[in-house]
Parts: sequence; C-alpha cells; structure tokens
Amino acid sequence: MTTVEVDVLRVFTDPEGRFGNPLGVIDGAAVPIDRRMQVAASLGFSETVFIDDRASGRIQIFTATSEMRFAGHPTVGTAWWLRSHGYDAPVLHVPAGEVAVTRSGDLTSVLAHAEWGSTFEWHQLESPAAVMAVDPASYSADHDYVWAWTDEEAGAVRSRMFAPVMGVVEDEATGSAAVALTSRLGRDLVITQGAGSQISTTFEGDGWATVGGRVTHETRHTISLPR
Repeated sequence: MTTVEVDVLRVFTDPEGRFGNPLGVIDGAAVPIDRRMQVAASLGFSETVFIDDRASGRIQIFTATSEMRFAGHPTVGTAWWLRSHGYDAPVLHVPAGEVAVTRSGDLTSVLAHAEWGSTFEWHQLESPAAVMAVDPASYSADHDYVWAWTDEEAGAVRSRMFAPVMGVVEDEATGSAAVALTSRLGRDLVITQGAGSQISTTFEGDGWATVGGRVTHETRHTISLPR
C-alpha cells in the first residue's frame, strides 16, 4: 500500500490564527497526475495542491471534480509553504499563467487576473446581518457570492460563497472571488468571509489584483493512496 504525506494549512486566517480555509499540500512526486483528483476528493478540502517543482513553483490544483487553472487560497498557501521550507519562489506556475508572489509582514499575496478564476453570480445584500442569515440551500448556481459592505469608505466587506456543483456547500475563504470583486469594484478591499476568515486585496487595474492573507500550518498526516 502506497502512503502519501499531506500538510494541512489554513489560509486567510484572522490575526489570531483562527478560521482560514483548509488546504492540502502534497509532494507531486508522490501521486501520479491521473490519481490527483481522486486524492483531492478523498481529502475533502475545497482544493488540494500538488507541488511538482519546489524551486520553480510549478504546481497543480485539484478539487474533488476538476483541475483548477487558478485558485486564490491554494496559491497563497503554497507560496507560504514553499518559503517556510526554504524555497522563496518569486512566481508560481499554474495553467492560467505565472502568479507573482509578494510578502509584507505576516501577509503572503499573489497577483492574479479576474478572468483566471471561476465565474461568479454576485449578490449584494443590504447588510452584513443579511449575509450571515442566508441559507446556502437558497442558492444553486455554480458559484454564488453573497456580500455586503460593513464599511464602504474603508473598503470592508462581509461575504459568503456557495459552490454546490463542486461539492462545496460553503467555501470558507475564496481568493479568486476576492480578485474578481476587487476588479469589479475597482478598489482595494478587506474581506471577512465565512466564519471569520480575512482576505486583503489591492486593485492593480485592467482586471489585475493582489489577494493575500495569513497562513498557519494545521497538521501533517499520512494517507493511503486510494485504489
């Protein structure tokens, strides 16, 4: 039986290290490409990253149902993981293109284009309380993003995201949606999503934005490669 080591991170935590979206990180050499989606499905995270070249930052991102061209919390988490293991790659290589990495204090950020991520249905509500009161079952598009201003002047947003088609009832923190919303609104944002995850963005113009946040290492464990 083949076993695989998995590092589990939480990406986009708050300043106290709480919340964040779980991410599985796996050495790509341990899992053949045609088995990666199966492994991602068995782990049950919204996305799992397979690192194929640590020095160059070449990675693949899988959900339980598909490979992603780009995703926010996996690239931010991978950039943090690589640096913590001595690989300070300035870019990550994903199917969508080169993802530039920057760091400032305890924030790790990546630069992405709004068109790289999924297509979202946008639902602006009247208040953060209305966002928190939403029943996920009332939304059924591929990717529904529900949001409201908490402080419009400061660019502070409260949000939630549902992706039932991908098997994700609710995503705790969605970096690609943060990039797309930043592009739509044309301004920097500080987003609190899900139970309390925090995402910071900067608008770079022409569809480009950085998305960043804090990352913590949750655990490392070993799994058996699914048959």
